[in-house]
Amino acid sequence: MFRSIRSAAVLCGLLAGVQPVQANVVVVLNSRDATVQLLDQVSYKSLQTFPVGKEPHHLMATPDNKSLIVASAVGNELVFLDPVTGQVQRHVKDILDPYQIGFSPDQKWFVATSLRLHRIDIYSYNGKEMTLAKRIPLPKLPSHVAFDAKSSTVFVTQQGSDQVSAIDLKTQNVLWTIPVGKLPAGIAMTPDDKYLLVGIMGSDYVEVIDWRTRQTVKRIKAGAGTHNFRALGDGRYTYVSNRVSNTINIIDQKTLENVGTIDVPGGPDCMEITADRKYMWTTLRWIKKVAVIDLQQKKVVKMIPVGRSPHGVFFANSSARM
Repeated sequence: MFRSIRSAAVLCGLLAGVQPVQANVVVVLNSRDATVQLLDQVSYKSLQTFPVGKEPHHLMATPDNKSLIVASAVGNELVFLDPVTGQVQRHVKDILDPYQIGFSPDQKWFVATSLRLHRIDIYSYNGKEMTLAKRIPLPKLPSHVAFDAKSSTVFVTQQGSDQVSAIDLKTQNVLWTIPVGKLPAGIAMTPDDKYLLVGIMGSDYVEVIDWRTRQTVKRIKAGAGTHNFRALGDGRYTYVSNRVSNTINIIDQKTLENVGTIDVPGGPDCMEITADRKYMWTTLRWIKKVAVIDLQQKKVVKMIPVGRSPHGVFFANSSARM
């Protein structure tokens, strides 16, 4: 009897020392460490770090929000996580060099850019499985993607050739390619489906493209190393990170103006925003940290240590993305 009680006490002590993975964790991709790191959204503490395929850069939820897909570029696979707990669900092998990934709004197409292989892969999607439809070569270093509202076209930036291409999703043919500024990176469609916003990483502006006329209509001054976008979720404002100037700008998508700047040291990159739109989490590529920003005060309120070259960031309880 005494032995049973003592064994139970030891077991309870061991279990007490195990830190549970909490709901609504923050998922961070440490691209140089080839790891996923889970952070507590409330306490800011690190909960768990585990290996994933080499160079995980970007991630996104499946359309049904039941999985979070991590694109392991050099690992040549997609890793599916539980979007709430961050735990691994399954691996999908032989997805070659998935750098940036995206689902079309109608959920029929899944697109993966292959940065080092100079192509994009278009997959048909039935809600569960992905079937390769076509591999399309592009001039050099295809990077980020955006879609039109009708899911007829995917737009791709090409960092190595300073271009944007439009590809017909139904026929998988390149419709057009136009020149833009140096090192185009992030790309986003405005909520009215009129303009493409392109972060010109080799300079300091957002290039605004009327994609129907294939013309640049404006350059919005931002900061050096203009990189990636994250919409607030109110249908009007979006944020753009500037990795060199260590700032994040607020872009009014109706007036196409820069309406604010937030100082964020360390090379801000990918961003995520809480459902109440009060706080932003952003990875800092150069200093192995994640910053938490008070969006009303426009200032950093917390810096959290993570792994090397943190890139993608996600949490399930986030704001909308338009």
